[in-house]
Amino acid sequence: MPPPVDPVPGGRPGDLARAHALAHELSAQGVRGIVLAYVDTAGICRVKTVPWQRLQPAVAWGVGMSPVFDTFLANDAIVRTDALGSPDGDLRLYPDLDRLVVLAGQPGWAWAPVDRITQEGDRHPACSRTFLRRIVAGAEDRHGLTFKAGIEVEWAVGRAAAPADEFAPATSGPAYGATRQVELSDYAADLLTAFEKQDVPVAQLHPEYAPGQFEVSTDALDPVAAADQSVLVRQTIRAVSHRHGLRASFAPAVAERGVGNGGHIHLSAWRDGVNLHAGGDGRYGMTGEAESFVAGLLTHLPALTAVTAPSPASYLRLKPSQWAGVFTAWGRETRETGIRIVTGTAGHQRQDANLEIKPVDLAANPYLALGCAIAAGLDGLTSAAPLPEEVADDPARLIPDEAVARGVRRLPASLPQAVEAFREDEVLRTALGPILADAVIAVREGETAAVAGLDDAGVAAAYRWKY
Repeated sequence: MPPPVDPVPGGRPGDLARAHALAHELSAQGVRGIVLAYVDTAGICRVKTVPWQRLQPAVAWGVGMSPVFDTFLANDAIVRTDALGSPDGDLRLYPDLDRLVVLAGQPGWAWAPVDRITQEGDRHPACSRTFLRRIVAGAEDRHGLTFKAGIEVEWAVGRAAAPADEFAPATSGPAYGATRQVELSDYAADLLTAFEKQDVPVAQLHPEYAPGQFEVSTDALDPVAAADQSVLVRQTIRAVSHRHGLRASFAPAVAERGVGNGGHIHLSAWRDGVNLHAGGDGRYGMTGEAESFVAGLLTHLPALTAVTAPSPASYLRLKPSQWAGVFTAWGRETRETGIRIVTGTAGHQRQDANLEIKPVDLAANPYLALGCAIAAGLDGLTSAAPLPEEVADDPARLIPDEAVARGVRRLPASLPQAVEAFREDEVLRTALGPILADAVIAVREGETAAVAGLDDAGVAAAYRWKY
């Protein structure tokens, strides 16, 4: 599938005829409405919907939506920057026809991600999907690189009949246990059926560690498609859960203690069809460029957490010795380091080798998270940054002097600390551009203020059903 490109007012050549034909195909399949979806700075998926008859006009002229949502908080309060947050202005939402899919979990509906442009036809500087597309295109133009990415989706399954603000796990039994799989067997099978009908390639679906927790992993795609797919997967899980009398939470923490929901990013860099993370002369088969890419990620990881762990609830999950990866360290298959190197099984390394970014959760806007991660890695690759020594076992076990000597730092332990690191990171702020970078800071500061005075239980409750 070709990479998406910027929409054009009036439609690009062939778009209108294609939209007209698609609309009638959708109608014949029983689709009555189309969900137009994007993710705001706070990580909330915002939507507008149109009837199937309006697909062609939407492709030609977009659908109106205020730019104020770029500074919405998860609780729908509004903060402001110099450029965003006022009641003025309008944007146009343009559906990407290449990503349009009939929703198997929501009969009568189709879904498409959108790009946002101004009424004058210019790119909206705070459109995160446009931002990621720009980062990916720049990497190919300047370095000859393409990427494959995947985002793990973990969620907690609760009983919808429980009191509205509470979480009651829908399963019993131990972590990864057969009991959980049996108890929600029909639910999981319906999820797999829905994903198959929507052409979402599932690699694994299984019970996870925390009470009521499950995880689905999907095949790697180009970064924009991977971010789209992450949004679609969550839309599908919510819908199928609702039809089973269940409730899905993707919040970083549904309770004040224990393991929360992650959204780990898997990423690999490729040139001319060759995986840079395998077959090289570096450690574990990495090429020199792959090692420098990892080094860049480690350098920028403290600031990156303001994007990948953007909620006060994120820091209930980001605790040492909980497999959350809260240290600036890397290791082969080490689940306590911030970057885990995945080499793949013998005989399949060239296809499977990748890196996993651990301190990521699903409050993150996936387009911002992937774009900033790639920008961080490219900074290391461009400067040929040396990769430090590997850290095995749990970095929390290192004595302080040894940790300092090895460059192992604890990642920010709170959202304000992450924002401070982000403020000081010129590479990430430059990659985002001033308008989007300012929005990230303003929204994170707004989230912090929104939970001022709450204890951990209150913070978990504040975000439990926002994601």
